[in-house]
Amino acid sequence: MSQDKRDILEVLKFELSFLEQGGYGRSVRTPWKPTSIFLDSPSCINFNDSERPHPCNECALTDFVPLKHQEEEVPCHHIPLNPQGETVYSMERQREQIELEEALKNWLRETIQRIERERATRTERPAASGQPAAN
Repeated sequence: MSQDKRDILEVLKFELSFLEQGGYGRSVRTPWKPTSIFLDSPSCINFNDSERPHPCNECALTDFVPLKHQEEEVPCHHIPLNPQGETVYSMERQREQIELEEALKNWLRETIQRIERERATRTERPAASGQPAAN
């Protein structure tokens, strides 16, 4: 479980918005340098800090990383994005950037919807039993 205090739903929504607005396009300041999914996003707890002072296991995204990949250099690149188990790591090597971004958008949308449904269900249950809903 991550130690990130940010609301994971907000992190995922922000990441989706960043992606949809072309956030992973080439930088004007460093057009020769390719961008990296998650690492070059404000969603990253080490965004814009080459020192990377925060270990990745403190990031909310690590909750989506399979245990066997938790110790990788960039764990979030090992989040399964689709039923085939493709990840940022595998798709960077085998697919075009546009395919990777589409897979990420789909994963973000599905994950956001799942979390919203889970939260809605949690708040409905206490109300149905006559108990006040907890926040």
